[in-house]
Amino acid sequence: MAAAGVLTGAVFATVDSAEARSKKRHSSQHKTRIAPAATFTGASNYAALVVDAKTGAVLYEKNADNLRFPASVTKVMTLYLVFEDLERSRISLDSRISMSANCAAAAPSKLGLRAGQSLRVEDGIKALVTKSANDVACAFAENLEGSEAGFADRMTRKARAVGMSKTVFRNASGLPNPTHVSTARDLVTLGRAIQDRFPRYYGYFGTRVFNFAGRTMPNHNKLLGRVEGVDGIKTGYTNASGFNLLTSVKSQGRSIVAVVMGGRTGPSRDAHMRELIALNLPKAQSGSRTAPLVAENDRGSRTTRPAVMASVPTPLPLPAPLLPVREQVADVQVRS
Repeated sequence: MAAAGVLTGAVFATVDSAEARSKKRHSSQHKTRIAPAATFTGASNYAALVVDAKTGAVLYEKNADNLRFPASVTKVMTLYLVFEDLERSRISLDSRISMSANCAAAAPSKLGLRAGQSLRVEDGIKALVTKSANDVACAFAENLEGSEAGFADRMTRKARAVGMSKTVFRNASGLPNPTHVSTARDLVTLGRAIQDRFPRYYGYFGTRVFNFAGRTMPNHNKLLGRVEGVDGIKTGYTNASGFNLLTSVKSQGRSIVAVVMGGRTGPSRDAHMRELIALNLPKAQSGSRTAPLVAENDRGSRTTRPAVMASVPTPLPLPAPLLPVREQVADVQVRS
């Protein structure tokens, strides 16, 4: 893909709990002040966009159309397709998705299911929203479209249908791929579209804690419950992408959707998003919505195959052995 060529030289290195380390180093700074925009925005892969969801007006933008790696913000589109299939009754919240050996071997962050195990669709949704589980994202892809490549093709078609003109998806998780790219503008479009299209299911992005198989997993999005009006949506991190965050805020009759990409640390990314919210939310319209709902041009974006779900509700014991807390690869948002 020619457009993605500007990113093919990126180096994908192993990550060792990057957000966990950065939290310890920057915790006192995070509590006392906002990260100066001048230092944050100097990162070579920085991009940001803030849009008034009621009018569609751009309130702030920087490098909004430059190609970037979305990392786990990718999973917003994965869930968009899951919600679509729920709405079409291809699946239900109680349907079970089975874990293949391929998906069980996915790099962390992951839920840690073994090949042959399965879990409910609703638990899978919560695992993506909170734990950002790459194994579950892969399982959704294989169960819904037969292969992750087929699902990624459907993701890209859907991206075009909702107006994401530059995005190309290669997997359901956001794990490193040099041609798996998006832009700040496209991700804000996705953040607005999923709310407009699926108000019944969008609330899952506000899940703060996921309890599963005896474990309690907090949401990686640390702005939930800490910044007034924040109701989601998704964090993301790889070495190549930096620390990303797509955010929705509804407060005092105003509504904005914002994205920050290329943060140097989790705390500085969060602090910069706080700054963007504080500066731009007051500029948003407080009256009635004037912007139309984000519409789909659905030509070619529908699936043509039946879902391949687990036929028998497989009992799900505790995964054994559990993965260590130390995250090893690219998609870590644990301690942001």
